[in-house]
Order: sequence, then structure tokens, then C-alpha cells
Amino acid sequence: MVSSEYEGRIAGRFATFDQDGNGYIDRADFSVAAKALLAEFGTAARSDKGQALYVGAEAFWQGMAGIADRDGDQRITREEFVNGAVKRLRDNPDRFAEIARPFLHAALAVADPDGDGAATVEDTARVLRILGVAQEIADTAAGALDTDGDGRIGEEEIVAAFARYFTVPE
Repeated sequence: MVSSEYEGRIAGRFATFDQDGNGYIDRADFSVAAKALLAEFGTAARSDKGQALYVGAEAFWQGMAGIADRDGDQRITREEFVNGAVKRLRDNPDRFAEIARPFLHAALAVADPDGDGAATVEDTARVLRILGVAQEIADTAAGALDTDGDGRIGEEEIVAAFARYFTVPE
């Protein structure tokens, strides 16, 4: 894939993070995402799972800002987002996975009511929809994560797929 195609695909991912649609990504977008997930799954913000999700969201924001916020204004523009992905993450999904892992781990815990370390395909699709992925794409993506067909998706599958989605040219 040529660089301009890759950059275009990554720019399209920007909206997933820009939760409030104001044209940039900031700390509030990560808090909005956490709050929406907690509401969707009926989890109290002050619960252990709720607090872990907010801590994970803050860690994710800090990691993203460290990679992409080049001017230090605590906001990531679409250009900064694309440049950060292209220059620092392209073909390096492991780095992005580690930045996202605390948030994804906590989101999985919220979507995993029985605490067995895996979410159902349906609950995984719900998480994706809450995070701004279109319903059809969320349903398809969640189904594809269930590689063994047992209807359950674990953390490693979620983290790896999330990182590939945002970093690796398709």
C-alpha cells in the first residue's frame, strides 16, 4: 500500500477517537468513551471496573499524546494523528497495542459480566459501536475476532486486532 493510501485510511480512523466531533482528539474524548461504555453496560463509574476504565482511558490518552501531540497543546489534530501513526506506529502494532492495552483490558472487564476474561461476540460489537464504529462494521469485526467459533473473544485477540486496525497497512 502506498503511503498516501495508508495515510487516508488512518485519517478515516481519526473520527473513532474524536468522540465529540470537534475536530481534534483530547483527554475529554477518552473520558467520553469511558463514560459511554460504563453507561452501555450499566457499570458504576465509582466501581472497581469503572475506575479501572477511567485509569485505562487516561493511560491511553497519555500514550497517544506522547506519540502524536507534536505541538504540546494537549490536543491531537487529524494531521498530527496521521503523522504520528505514519512516523511512529506504521508496521509497529505492538507499540500501539501496549499503549491501548490498559484501556482495552478495562473495557473487556466491563463487557465481561461473568468475569471469565472473555466477552461475547455481541458484547464486543456493542463496545465497538459505543466507540464510534458503524454497526455493520462492528458486527463484522467482532464476528471475525471469534476465530475458534466459541462465541467468546479474549483480551489478546482484541488488543492485537485493535492495534492492526490502526497501524498496519492492509
